[in-house]
Amino acid sequence: MGIKKFIKKVQSTLGLDDYETEGKKKSLKDLIKKLNARKKRLNKLLEKANTKEKKELLEELEIITFQIKKGKKILHDLYANNNKKPLNKNGVTKNDRKQ
Repeated sequence: MGIKKFIKKVQSTLGLDDYETEGKKKSLKDLIKKLNARKKRLNKLLEKANTKEKKELLEELEIITFQIKKGKKILHDLYANNNKKPLNKNGVTKNDRKQ
């Protein structure tokens, strides 16, 4: 899956209509952060949910987890192609965390 296609798919999943594409790497980092935030929120909801809701939340959590992995892989490939800063396990460079 290409970078633009991935970004569009995640935008539709998160419901980001007015999202502007600034740059491939920056956009991917931002989307990964938003996906991680949604993942945390879903994990909190899972604790309070009943059986029927848990099934739906687990399904959504699985999709988001897959998108996070795919986004990190694409981001890692972008950095590998440019031979720039290495990424940590969260898909963020050390310099980006300081901001």
